Amino acid sequence: MPAQPFRRPGAGPAALVGPAALVAPALASWLAALVLLTCPVVAGVAVALTSAVAAAALRTAASRRRRRGGGPGTAARAGLAVLASVAVTATVVALRVHEVKAGPVPDLARREAAVSVEAEITDDPRIRPHPGGVTRRDTAVVRARILLVSAPRERYVVDVPVVLLGPAAGWRSLLPSQRVRVRGRLTPARPGEPVAAVLLVRGPPEPIGVPSIVQRAAEVLRAGLREASEVLPDDQRGLLPGLVVGDVSRMNEEVRLDMTTAGLSHLTAVSGTNLAIVAGAVLTLSRFAGLPLAVRAVVAVIAMIAFSVVARPSPSVLRALVMGTVAAVALGTGRTRDGVAALSATVLGLLVFDPGLAREWGFALSVFATGGILVLAPRWRDRLERRMPRLLAEALAVTVAAQAAVTPLLVLMSGRLDLAAIPANLLAEPAVAPATVLGFAAAVTAPISMDVARLLVLPAGWAVGWIIAVAERAADLPFAAAEWPGGALGLAALAAMALVGWVVLRGRARRRFAAALAAGALLTALVAVPVVSPWPPPGWLLVACDVGQGDGLVLAAGPGRAVVVDAGPAPGPANRCLRALGVRQVPLVVLTHPHLDHVGGLPGVLRGRSVGAVVVSPGRVPEGEAGRVSRQLQAAHIPEWRAVRGMRWRFGPTEITVLAPDPGAAPQGTGEGTIANNASVVLLVRWSGPPGTATAHAAKQTESPPEASPAAGGAREAEGAPGAREDRGAPLGAALLAGDLETEAQEALLRDGVPRVDLLKVPHHGSSRQAPAFLAATGARAALISVGAVNDYGHPAQVTLRRLRGLGMRPYRTDLSGDIAVVAAHGHLAVVVRGR
Repeated sequence: MPAQPFRRPGAGPAALVGPAALVAPALASWLAALVLLTCPVVAGVAVALTSAVAAAALRTAASRRRRRGGGPGTAARAGLAVLASVAVTATVVALRVHEVKAGPVPDLARREAAVSVEAEITDDPRIRPHPGGVTRRDTAVVRARILLVSAPRERYVVDVPVVLLGPAAGWRSLLPSQRVRVRGRLTPARPGEPVAAVLLVRGPPEPIGVPSIVQRAAEVLRAGLREASEVLPDDQRGLLPGLVVGDVSRMNEEVRLDMTTAGLSHLTAVSGTNLAIVAGAVLTLSRFAGLPLAVRAVVAVIAMIAFSVVARPSPSVLRALVMGTVAAVALGTGRTRDGVAALSATVLGLLVFDPGLAREWGFALSVFATGGILVLAPRWRDRLERRMPRLLAEALAVTVAAQAAVTPLLVLMSGRLDLAAIPANLLAEPAVAPATVLGFAAAVTAPISMDVARLLVLPAGWAVGWIIAVAERAADLPFAAAEWPGGALGLAALAAMALVGWVVLRGRARRRFAAALAAGALLTALVAVPVVSPWPPPGWLLVACDVGQGDGLVLAAGPGRAVVVDAGPAPGPANRCLRALGVRQVPLVVLTHPHLDHVGGLPGVLRGRSVGAVVVSPGRVPEGEAGRVSRQLQAAHIPEWRAVRGMRWRFGPTEITVLAPDPGAAPQGTGEGTIANNASVVLLVRWSGPPGTATAHAAKQTESPPEASPAAGGAREAEGAPGAREDRGAPLGAALLAGDLETEAQEALLRDGVPRVDLLKVPHHGSSRQAPAFLAATGARAALISVGAVNDYGHPAQVTLRRLRGLGMRPYRTDLSGDIAVVAAHGHLAVVVRGR
């Protein structure tokens, strides 16, 4: 006989027990908060009153029915619970909307008034790197509560939530609960955002108070973990604090990108999983110690509270504490029905406490993942363990259930499917628990004994190294992430695909056929696709990497070796491109000029590779980026040389000559940006075929050039004695890499003589500042444009594209084609695009 919900005789609807009793009210409360947060206060009041009246009427009808000898009915009880939860939620939302829409702060925001405020930080400042531009302009996003606001002839004591947005300088060291004084301009918040205003901050913050004792204690422990992690390699020391306590302040951008692509980014956000791991480890040790059950429970609670302190008790951590406790208790006891009810009650309680959670993706992902684990994982585990060991079945079921539950949200958020997420999570999962437990132990131990903490960190580093390796390999898979329609259309397509899959997998024969088909598709993706469409293409000579809004070029220098010309704005894309090309050694890096979109990715080039030397522009504008490059090279013990006109190097099939700038030339252009662009290093690149194919004329033209003196900045790799003749093969073609030259420098180069080439790297991402005579003088047949798919500069300019086509050049753009390769084919140059 199927289990029936239990209800005490004569009890009201609240006595109903079972998962369905709270799921509907929780969903109704969530939907009400989601909608009403974007509505006026009167809408929330109206919904609250209507729901309360309807609930009272339904309760009265149920009472009359009971007096006549009938039961209240399941539908009536469920309806009453839904109406009551909606009434409470609507009331709370109306109060919250009134708080953030009425009062002096919203009024000042509507006037966009300049103000000085005193605020208390409520969460960790989030530092967002600027996606492009000429210099680093990191931005801080800080949630806080304004306590005092001053405008001209106005001063108010308030207590309302706001978002502070401004330059990152000065924010990194601040902690939640700390009071600061800032100045800026108030602007209205976005509709539905549960804050009174957004303050655009000018200048750094002025601390006027100290954090709370708990926050200071948390920072001491976190700092201890960071210090202990210094014994680990760079990648591991950045990821371990993120994995343990969500501290990603030192995490490499390329590791972050790999984790995101592989579907592992959730590991760096403190979640219920972290707390469950810590509690599980403590319970296991307590059991071995012979402690009674009650004591073990108390110790586990203490451990979870201690972990919450180390992770910093922000709202997200406290939410994770609740979610983790629900999932751990339900799975540990096997009572998943109770777990669903507890999860629903948790959602209700959190939404009533903070209705703004209804609009947060993190909250939704946490709820859906926990729900998937509670509802789907036990059933799938029971079926899988018939065919495999229970431990493996449980790991597979939990991973697949969580990923299946959050996939609809990921489609709505990003419009893509993380196809590599399930295998990547399965492979990474065994390393998460030891890394978390050992890292947490190191954080707690560090204030007492740093030596012991470092000993604990070493094996944790091995676990973290495994996770990094998994993320790197998974991110390189051809099916790591698939484009998918976003929004409602993508969700409908996903539902249709899931329905088809359910129908297909119902029969055993069809399941076997589907498994064989999936295996064949996987084999095709892993084996056939790289064979049919290999990357890099055989015989590649130059690759324009898709690094976004910036330049990143790679020149072939022999097996596993390449010369890099510029590195793009961020380390991740540069490293990914070099990794795909199989580049392990970089004998030379040329940074054409010190703008962020050309030098920001230098750490990605240096990651795990030996680099011989770096050649930079003689111009040091802007000084900030130039100085940052110099410090990075000094820390890596890599020589930095200034470019000198006439310098020449030869690496494998590639010969590189510096054509500009002249170190003694006066700055060209007006404004710092134009001066830096016009000081770009301009390179002439020539390629030759294999030895033995050169004609007598070609051999005469390829005599070995004189050695470049290191004192003059040379970094060439000699192939033959100076002045000696050698057969370097027939010339294949040439390219002109013109950095970000603008019209002034292009015309100056034109006066000195522009060489005829086959390929032109169009200066300055195809901007409109191009000298038509310069473009024509190159005689190029193909034009490479390195440009971001989303940029605020209007690159490439339509007038430039028309000029290139009018001169007979075919444009190739990284924003449309992804990575672009120039290859040797039948004695000539050809272009191969990878596709996006």
